[in-house]
Amino acid sequence: MSYRILAINPGSTSTKVGYFEGDRELFSANVSHDAARLKEFPTISSQMPYRKETIMAALGEAGVRLDEVDAFVGRGGGLLAVEGGTYEVNDTLLDHAFRGANGVQHPAQLGSQIAHEFAAQYGKPCFVVNPPDTDELCLEARITGIKGVYRNVHLHALNLKETAIRHAESMGKKYEECNFIVCHIGGGLSISAHRRGKMIDGNDIVGGEGPMAPTRCGAVPAAEMIRYCYAHPDKKETASLCTKSGGFVSHLGTSDAREVTQRAADGDSNAQLVWDTMIYQIIRFIGAMAGVLHGEVDGILLGGGMVHNEQLVAAIKDACSWIAPVSAYPGEFELEAMAAGAIRVLDGKEKAKVYTGKPCWSPEELNG
Repeated sequence: MSYRILAINPGSTSTKVGYFEGDRELFSANVSHDAARLKEFPTISSQMPYRKETIMAALGEAGVRLDEVDAFVGRGGGLLAVEGGTYEVNDTLLDHAFRGANGVQHPAQLGSQIAHEFAAQYGKPCFVVNPPDTDELCLEARITGIKGVYRNVHLHALNLKETAIRHAESMGKKYEECNFIVCHIGGGLSISAHRRGKMIDGNDIVGGEGPMAPTRCGAVPAAEMIRYCYAHPDKKETASLCTKSGGFVSHLGTSDAREVTQRAADGDSNAQLVWDTMIYQIIRFIGAMAGVLHGEVDGILLGGGMVHNEQLVAAIKDACSWIAPVSAYPGEFELEAMAAGAIRVLDGKEKAKVYTGKPCWSPEELNG
C-alpha cells in the first residue's frame, strides 16, 4: 500500500510542510509566518494556533485534502534524551514538547503539537522521527574528565540518519550493517559516528562542541573559555556564543557562508582564514570519528546546505578519502526522512517506540 503522509517541520519564522505518497513528493512548501506577529506570543508553544492556521491556508490553496492523509508526522523538539527511531505521539510527548522539557526553547517543539492537532481531527496516527534529542552515545563517549559532568548530544539526527539509511541502500545494505561517518554542514555542524545502526558518538551543537560553524563557536579550550567568562560577565551574551554569536558571526559579523566565500574570493584574507579554519576543524573531527570506529568505515557522508560548495567538498575529499569514500548529499532530507519513518511503521518494517518521559540514560545509572 502507498501511504500518504503529511510532514511538518517548524523553523524560526516559517514552517516547511511536505505531502508524500510513498517516497514521491506530491507537494512541499516553506510556509512563511509574520515575524512581528510571532514576537507577540509569550512562548514558542503559544504560536501553535497561528502557525496551524497559516499552514492550513497554504495546504488548502494547494488543494491538499487532509482527510486523505494516512498519518501525520511532526519534527520532534523539547524532549528528553531518546534512542533513535519513530515515536508515536502520546500525552507525555506532547506535554514535554509544550514545556520544552529539555530546557531548549526551539520552534521544533511545535512539530509534534501541530501534527497531533491534525491527526486528532481526522482520527489518524501521529509520529515524530529521530528527534533532535536522539542520544545513542556509547558509555566511553558519555564520560568527561570531571566527575559528575557528562556529555549530552544535540545533533541533526533526522538528516544524519536518513542520509546514512539512503547511502546504505545504495550499497545494497541495511543501515544496521554499516559503519559511517555522517556530517551535516549547514547553519550548524554535526559530525557523527554510526556503528551498526547506532549513532555512538558526535558533537553537541548546542553545547559548544565540534567544529566552528556560522553562528556557533564550536570546541574552545576550557581554560580559555573560563578566562573569557570572567572577562565578560554577561551570562546571556557569553552563552549565545554556543548557538547565535559565535563562529562566522564572531569573526566576520555575518552568518552567511556565501558572503564569507565571496569576501575570501575578493581578497579578504581574514575571511579566507576563517573559512579554511572551519574546513580544517571539520576534517579534524572526521578523523576523530574514524578512530572511534577503529578505522572500519564504509563511507563518509556529507549533507547540509554548505555541501553545495564544491570547494568545501573537494577539500574534505582530499583530506579524508584515505579513510573511506566520501559522498556528498547537498541539502537535507528532513521532510523525506519524517515521511519515510512513518511509512516504515505503517508498513510493519519498524515498530513505533513509546516515549516514556524518562531519558534513555541517567547519571545515576552510570554511577551504578
